[in-house]
Amino acid sequence: MAGRGFFDFLRPVRPTRSPAPEALFIDCDGAALRVDVRVRDNARRMILRIDRRTGSPSLTLPRGIGKLRAERFLVEHLGWISARLKARPQRTRFLDGAEIPVRGEPCRITHRTPFRGETRVETIDGQRLLIVHGDPAHLAGRVERFLKAEAQRDLGEAVARHAQALGVSIGRITIKDTRSRWGSCSARGDLAFSWRLILAPPLVLDYLAAHEVAHRLEMNHSIRYWRNVARIFPDFRNAETWLTRNGASLHLYGGI
Repeated sequence: MAGRGFFDFLRPVRPTRSPAPEALFIDCDGAALRVDVRVRDNARRMILRIDRRTGSPSLTLPRGIGKLRAERFLVEHLGWISARLKARPQRTRFLDGAEIPVRGEPCRITHRTPFRGETRVETIDGQRLLIVHGDPAHLAGRVERFLKAEAQRDLGEAVARHAQALGVSIGRITIKDTRSRWGSCSARGDLAFSWRLILAPPLVLDYLAAHEVAHRLEMNHSIRYWRNVARIFPDFRNAETWLTRNGASLHLYGGI
């Protein structure tokens, strides 16, 4: 299967004896490029991807494919890697002056003295600012902790509201930085969400809370499940559309 963001190597693979390393380094446009390597027992071919969260390439190998074979594969597809890296969107670091979305609205990170003070969002002269105090060296960490705390609060309130509407109980709510899933629900009722939902419009965060709460009645995506979602969140299609179009962009803020 081939698609945007990754390339599938379709030729049959033949196991080799040398084990695969955790990462490979290749010369790409004059610089050493790290490619993370993952070995999967169920993989049938070598798969090259550009990780949407880190923007870096990764290579999935069937078990038994060694270092030399993997390196040849990367060299053969060096042009593809180079083109994708040049075309990838630029990341926005959590730096003084950077603009990031908070609840879907642009907000400029602004460092202030003195060194003690609450991290908060304020509107000054019509501009939304994320005010951050403290040592400038710790600014990025303070911004991320603030966003995670806001996500925890908003999701906690949304989950409680939807759980009451469906008449279900909820366990622990955990905030993570997941790569492929915005949320999850365990059989015990523990929920986990990506903190990056606080960057999206409130409609999206509210929908993901409803989506996971609805799994307390149906641990699947059956017709009955979607009926429960529609009952507590009728506008779920618009939220799904937003995620399809814009979800990947949420991974371009902060991080490495």
